[in-house]
Amino acid sequence: MPGKLSRRLTASDAAFLYLERPNTPMHIGSLAVYEGQVPFEAFQEQIRARMQLIPRYRQRVSFVPFSIAHPTWEDDPEFDIRNHVYHVHMPSPGTDANLLELSSRLFAPALDRNKPLWEMYVVHGLDGDRTGIVSKVHHCMVDGVSGIELLLACLDLSPNPAPPPEPEPYEPPPLPSTAERVIDGFWDNVSEQVAAAREWQKNALDVRPQIQQWNDAMRAFRTTAPWATSQAPSMPFTTSSLSKERQAAVSEMSFVEIRKIRTSLGGTVNDVVLAILAGGLRKYLLRHGLRVDGVEPRVMIPVNVRLENEKGALGNRVSGMLSPLPIGEPDPATRLQRIRDQTETLKKDNQAGAVELLMRMGSFVPVPMQALAGATMRNTLINMICTNVPGPMIPLYCVGHLLQEHYPLVPLSMNMGLGAGVTSYNHKLFFGLMADPKAMPDVDMLKECIDDAYLELRAAAGVDIVDLPDFFGIRSNGVIEPAGVGN
Repeated sequence: MPGKLSRRLTASDAAFLYLERPNTPMHIGSLAVYEGQVPFEAFQEQIRARMQLIPRYRQRVSFVPFSIAHPTWEDDPEFDIRNHVYHVHMPSPGTDANLLELSSRLFAPALDRNKPLWEMYVVHGLDGDRTGIVSKVHHCMVDGVSGIELLLACLDLSPNPAPPPEPEPYEPPPLPSTAERVIDGFWDNVSEQVAAAREWQKNALDVRPQIQQWNDAMRAFRTTAPWATSQAPSMPFTTSSLSKERQAAVSEMSFVEIRKIRTSLGGTVNDVVLAILAGGLRKYLLRHGLRVDGVEPRVMIPVNVRLENEKGALGNRVSGMLSPLPIGEPDPATRLQRIRDQTETLKKDNQAGAVELLMRMGSFVPVPMQALAGATMRNTLINMICTNVPGPMIPLYCVGHLLQEHYPLVPLSMNMGLGAGVTSYNHKLFFGLMADPKAMPDVDMLKECIDDAYLELRAAAGVDIVDLPDFFGIRSNGVIEPAGVGN
């Protein structure tokens, strides 16, 4: 790292800018908890010293008039680390609940587009001699996988690392003028059309790639048609309009136990995660007296399609699979089996590849129409998004302080008042739920239901307790109190 960085945003990167509205900011982030008191000045200096490793973090978005081309990344001549890394004091002693409330408030507002699109908040005052760090970075800059790469660039593998290389002088040119942005956008469009013409000429000599692409396109439409022709069921957190408020809830699980569940009952780690989520949603709906039989909420699962040579390139290289959650199934093992069968079918049909192909076909639409589509897009196909990003299984350090917990924070968009993020770190699995409290005022209840679903599935798999979480809602005796709902 850094990898090869493109100057102009791709269609998939720019889409997150086009989708953004004041009540639907499109940044991702995390809540990290460190052992001890991380000194603010030392942390700010460490991030400043790492900027040469992540040059995108010193660049701002430059829009092209009339959207004749996607925006570009330009070095910010006014970049100042003090405009991105902030110090926050909670009234001491701050509890875990206080930290979650503060993190939700810090995460909710949109990022300022007049500077590089990221922020970090060092939170002091947390009880138990700990430090919280809330991070925000716009989705147009990174996806989940490249976000983990950035985490590795900013943190250390030992508490006493070698000092970073001396940073080179930062001397950015002035931002391009309006005329320069229009001219550059025009010629970039010409270059793309020339490249497309050359590709067409090449394919004209060999029809096999065209036939393959046609077959891929037909498969794409065939695989997505069942979802595109029917609406997702309405959920309690489905809303006609999102508010500007956000509320997070988090859970921690043993990754060793998750893998043992997978080994016992079959499937992948992601299948187990979806089964836990499905079980949690089932319990949540039952607690509200709502019907679950025959109801299958749809979850979009982002899929990493980043190639080996694209590591470190930042941006978004994701497709997705759309899977129903069998919340009507009362048996947790059978629920996992149904999810496993469904995801295996989706993988066999290469739904993620089909969706990626449709996204690539969409990138040929003129840029002004792409921007307009982002502003007017409506969702009737999915109920929520659940990301699952593998993280490092080794301990990491920041200014000599151990990273203990790392919870993902995810954006909400369109009519989805609930989202979920999952990531692994140091043999633990971290769930992060994000809700619009106007649409879902009791996201903590769903967190409790997910905890219960995890214990229920673990018992069904016959997995013994390996290690227990001891943070955010876990009782001192190591037992999570059940939410009071049976199967």
